[in-house]
Amino acid sequence: MCLFALSFSSCTSPVPQPSKDQGTGTTSTSQVLRDVEILAADSMGGRLPNTPGHAKAQKYLVQRFKEVGIQPFGQSFEQLFQFTSRATKEQVQGVNLIGKIAGKSDKAIVITAHYDHVGTRNGKIYNGADDDASGVGALLAIATYYKTHQPQHTLIFAAFDAEEQGLAGSKAFVEKLPVAKENVLLNVNMDMLSISSANELYASGGFHYPWLKEMLDQVQVPAGLTLLQGHDRPEQGPNDWTLQSDHGSFHRQQIPFVYFGVEDHPHYHQETDEFKNIHQPFYLKAVETVLRAVQLFDQKLPL
Repeated sequence: MCLFALSFSSCTSPVPQPSKDQGTGTTSTSQVLRDVEILAADSMGGRLPNTPGHAKAQKYLVQRFKEVGIQPFGQSFEQLFQFTSRATKEQVQGVNLIGKIAGKSDKAIVITAHYDHVGTRNGKIYNGADDDASGVGALLAIATYYKTHQPQHTLIFAAFDAEEQGLAGSKAFVEKLPVAKENVLLNVNMDMLSISSANELYASGGFHYPWLKEMLDQVQVPAGLTLLQGHDRPEQGPNDWTLQSDHGSFHRQQIPFVYFGVEDHPHYHQETDEFKNIHQPFYLKAVETVLRAVQLFDQKLPL
């Protein structure tokens, strides 16, 4: 989730390779955890935009997009844009990674997570395992499922850059959508899915779109996880998450959204947001929950 960017120190180790254990039909638990572990490794340097570690994360994700069956809209997955760095006030080039799995309809559901994080501070790497390597891992898991199960709707997958820089990547995306705006039915955004001592996952958006609340009530949730709705009412002040991650860019353009995430925890935007500190059983159930929600949306939304 969005906060001010921090400084970065570079690293030059090679891009890790994804696991070959992919399972059948959906991503194996080992692969989804491997994706989070790789993106949150010290070698990625905290994934601050326009840094060597950030470029390494891009390269890994392009490789994974290809492996899970995501197709680019043109010759490349990259969508370039410019934003002003909060740390240096200089113009920086951002890189969204976008693609699709074609459905039986041109009507689209946009599935999103952000791959940037906040870099380093005082020589310590802020790896952002929960924020938001966990969301990107889930995005790849959903794509893996649909690689062998053609959806009814076209699924657009977007790994956004510069979320931590005022949602710059998602703002650029909604300003230059790869399909007609009237064909975009819903944004499913994932930002922080993997740490909850109470085993609670929130779905936000139903306050603004009551039909969505009714649909979310139908999601079959794995045992041991509680799916709650909320954090989307104006009177909640800072606990209203409506505009606090990339789904806010869609909402501002009158595109319905559902945001999946956890409440803040002690590791949020700290150097302790490490792969070793995510709650793996909870995270895997959260990924399964979001996949089931996407399956339901794909079945229920108009074609």
